[in-house]
Amino acid sequence: MGLISKLRSWSHELTPYFIYLLFVATLGPLLFGYHLAELNAPQDVITCTKRSTDISTFTSLPQCIPMNSTQIGLVSSIFTLGGLVGALFSGFLAAKYGRLLVMRVNTLLLAVGPIVEALAPNLGLLAVGRLVSGIGAGVSVVVVPIYISEIAPPKERGFFGAFTQIMTNMGIFITQLLGYFLSHGQMWRVILAVAGAIGVLQLLGLLFSVDSPTWQADHGDAREAKANLKRIRGHKADISEEVAVWRMVIVPSRYSSLPLLQKTNMLNAEEQTPLVDEDQTAVQRVKQEAVGIISVLRDSTHNRAILAVVLVMMAQQLCGINSIIMYGVSLLADLLASNSALLNILVSILNVVATTAFAPLADILGRKICILASIAGMGVSSIMLAVGIRSSIPVLSAISVLLFVASFAFGLGPVPFILANELVGPEAVGATQSWALAANWISTFVVAQFFPMVNEQLGKGVVYFIFAGVAAVFWVIVFWYVPETMGKRDADEVWGRNTRRED
Repeated sequence: MGLISKLRSWSHELTPYFIYLLFVATLGPLLFGYHLAELNAPQDVITCTKRSTDISTFTSLPQCIPMNSTQIGLVSSIFTLGGLVGALFSGFLAAKYGRLLVMRVNTLLLAVGPIVEALAPNLGLLAVGRLVSGIGAGVSVVVVPIYISEIAPPKERGFFGAFTQIMTNMGIFITQLLGYFLSHGQMWRVILAVAGAIGVLQLLGLLFSVDSPTWQADHGDAREAKANLKRIRGHKADISEEVAVWRMVIVPSRYSSLPLLQKTNMLNAEEQTPLVDEDQTAVQRVKQEAVGIISVLRDSTHNRAILAVVLVMMAQQLCGINSIIMYGVSLLADLLASNSALLNILVSILNVVATTAFAPLADILGRKICILASIAGMGVSSIMLAVGIRSSIPVLSAISVLLFVASFAFGLGPVPFILANELVGPEAVGATQSWALAANWISTFVVAQFFPMVNEQLGKGVVYFIFAGVAAVFWVIVFWYVPETMGKRDADEVWGRNTRRED
């Protein structure tokens, strides 16, 4: 009944405009997932490993680009290097110039990168296109989770924060589906070009979007922030509590002992009739300066939070999810023959459905419990998959892959994207998210670059014993070090600090 009542309350808080903003913003993470998996299904056709029987061409470009395992690993992993670059700088830029402006400019990268990929005549230009697409994806997965957490209803941030991962999974599904039907002749170029069209669609959608009210209020534009929040929540919605949280950092001391709603009413009254007495001047919005990616490391207040988010983001990738997303078709080709591509489509569908179904659990069970259960499930599934591949048991391998992906969707997929916004204050969330996603991209690069080689050297399947060991280590680290954030109002409450945020 708890879940049903929550869903009913959410349905009353949602507006068509909020859903629109959620969809348009998460087209960026959708492209992140799309690019992660775009080379999976057509890999053999692109690299000339499998000569297509379809010899028809619609351009003067070559039908395929010869690549060995090291080169395809490079083309796959260079996307993650671009993501690292985008992640490192986008948090600070979003904090300084606004979430909306950064997302709009970023759509240019999301559109141009795929065009270069689709028209690439050789390995070099294909890699350049993947690099540009990676930068755009890196920006998206830093800025979009922050934006969503700031426009979503406060009590449901965990649920809506999961849409970053849901749309990432949707991108994976779309490219796997296209790959199943278009992996022949030059049609693989169409798969790559579709991403550019999605980037243009996001640009058009963002033209009718508003910036984060939280960011606007934090930068001195309280009137516009309230107007936009009203537009997002609905003009009949009560936004007083959300506005009061914005003002916690600038409330005068004479109001410090008042209850939250009474404090808000007093501040609203001052906005209508400002006082002129020197000791009782009207509230003035204090601009919060964004903390840079270097200075945030020097601040002892944020150090522990950064390490916690970084560790969880590393766990998300080093437990091995992208070994399935990026190489699943070739990994299981010998064992499942022609069914490996179909299995990957099923995996993509399961990823979307499971992440969506499990999304409310972060607001019910807690962030930490979901992450721990997710890591444990992935560890057990890794062992099962290793045994299934090594012993040539197709049914066990297929079941293990599905359990592996479902376990990831339970917590380790969606939850890490919302932690930064809950572990630090608004002035440091951009920089913290940048470091978190930088760790995530580096971990993704390690898996993307070295999985094919390690899997080949150790023998198929053995690497999943390694992933199981990594999962066990991260389970202990998360249990010991990462705090629970569900139900906490701000970072001070999460870390048990008594710092007052009122003058």
